[in-house]
Amino acid sequence: MNSLEEYFIANKGYAVMKDLKNNSFHTRAISKAVENGIIEKVKPGLYKLIDYDWDENNSFVDICKAKRDAVICLSSAMQYYNLSTINPQLITVAVPANTDKFKLKYPPIKIYYFSKILFPVEIEQVDTEQGEFKIYSLEKTICDAFRYRNKIGEDIALEALKNYLLRKNSNLSKLHKIAKQCKVNSILEPYIKVLVVN
Repeated sequence: MNSLEEYFIANKGYAVMKDLKNNSFHTRAISKAVENGIIEKVKPGLYKLIDYDWDENNSFVDICKAKRDAVICLSSAMQYYNLSTINPQLITVAVPANTDKFKLKYPPIKIYYFSKILFPVEIEQVDTEQGEFKIYSLEKTICDAFRYRNKIGEDIALEALKNYLLRKNSNLSKLHKIAKQCKVNSILEPYIKVLVVN
């Protein structure tokens, strides 16, 4: 079993069934490793090593490995950027509209289907020791919060905006530009005026 664990370690804690088979690991050995709590299934065909030096963003990597075009958004992005005090129970993920539905055994997720026009706006890639994940930029996260304010709560969107404006790296011109792209400028503008003046 050590060689299987070593293979996972060499691949940043992850492996897909196809690669495992190509490296002479039998499906019975993989099933046994799952039963013994050495590895776990993220989704069919994708596994991760349980005893590995995972960081706090590992669940984001899990999701982006399971679905390549998934982007961390809304509540989870707000938490990542420290824009909100709320700790979401589900990881919020955006995918393009008309994407086939997908399920993960873990972590629990809530999927938002973004229009093909708005989905690609301001996607950033974060590199970690375990792999990469995609997340919307600070400004796009604020715009999305106001676009979905009726679903996530206007108070949460407002808290995110207040915290954004307190940041040293806040960029109002960029926020206005993206707000126009996302068609929320008329909603966002009054809040910004009040908060900036105060």
